[in-house]
Amino acid sequence: MIERAIQELGPWSWWVLGFVLLAAELVAPGVFLIWIGVAALVVGILSLLLWEVGFWIWQVQLVLFALLSVAAVLLGRRFALSTSETSDEPLLNQRAESLVGRTAVLEKPIAEGRGRIRLDDTFWIVEGPDLPAGTRVRVVSTNGRNLTVEGVTASG
Repeated sequence: MIERAIQELGPWSWWVLGFVLLAAELVAPGVFLIWIGVAALVVGILSLLLWEVGFWIWQVQLVLFALLSVAAVLLGRRFALSTSETSDEPLLNQRAESLVGRTAVLEKPIAEGRGRIRLDDTFWIVEGPDLPAGTRVRVVSTNGRNLTVEGVTASG
């Protein structure tokens, strides 16, 4: 079946596959299919040059495509990771982590290690030493959705 499809389309079979994979990347982006599509296009270029050569059978083309796909994905991944820039807003999607260091007043006392504060427009569950409502606290860390706080003394 593969041999028949490759023979009917000739060297253009790899071009068709390459452009289908590139189009699939546009529909379902994930920066993965683009590299496999590039590998198919490279095999297509080689097929245009080597189509009449005796050793250029479909099995060789398929093995070369598989090797180029793996190499392209690995190189592409390395390239994508090396060019990622550091954000000027590193805590943009980490709201709880962005609250570390802020101070607030306890809305509900911390009893048995748990209480509640209000920061901006959100109520947060806090963990820390037992403290009465109205005590000023500082957020020292986060463990997911809950904040860990400590009491703030008048001097600091």
